[in-house]
Amino acid sequence: MHKLPGLTVLAGPTAVGKGTVSTYIRDNYPEVWLSVSATTRAPRPGEVDGVHYFFKSKDEFERLIAEGEFLEWAVVHGQNTYGTLKSTVNQAIADGKSVLLEIDLQGARQVKEALPEAQFVFLAPPSWEELVRRLVGRGTESAEEQQRRLETGKVELAAEPEFDHTVINDDVRRAADELVSLMGLTPHPH
Repeated sequence: MHKLPGLTVLAGPTAVGKGTVSTYIRDNYPEVWLSVSATTRAPRPGEVDGVHYFFKSKDEFERLIAEGEFLEWAVVHGQNTYGTLKSTVNQAIADGKSVLLEIDLQGARQVKEALPEAQFVFLAPPSWEELVRRLVGRGTESAEEQQRRLETGKVELAAEPEFDHTVINDDVRRAADELVSLMGLTPHPH
């Protein structure tokens, strides 16, 4: 299948470090356009509309969903709704940018339905043991919550075959460079 140049979707299990890798790419690869999500949650101090998120009212978000304006959307923790607007992704691709969409597995599956020709990259932990360490390492959750996270992690890891490529997050810079290479860009010398 012909892959869509320009759109790469990065997903992986919880606590694998997707945010860390995409932040590294944003800070070091200005040629990559990191997709900005729309959300119904209120801006936090310092967050700028259109830079960190597109802040929408619940009514506005509902209207956009009804009009089919989202590549993917989800209600997170039963509270706020987040989604990726087709218009912003299409505009960035039209402008010739390399777009990176960092989302959860549920979102990645929705994008695959809508745009199977995008490139899908699974960010994997170096080992199950390491993922367990990251999942429970913070020591802030109860034993039940840790167990729930481990079960989720196990299910999420099993989704790896649905993806075109796997990048192992053993070192943030190395993982970011590998991802950038998969996007057809040249990694910077360090």
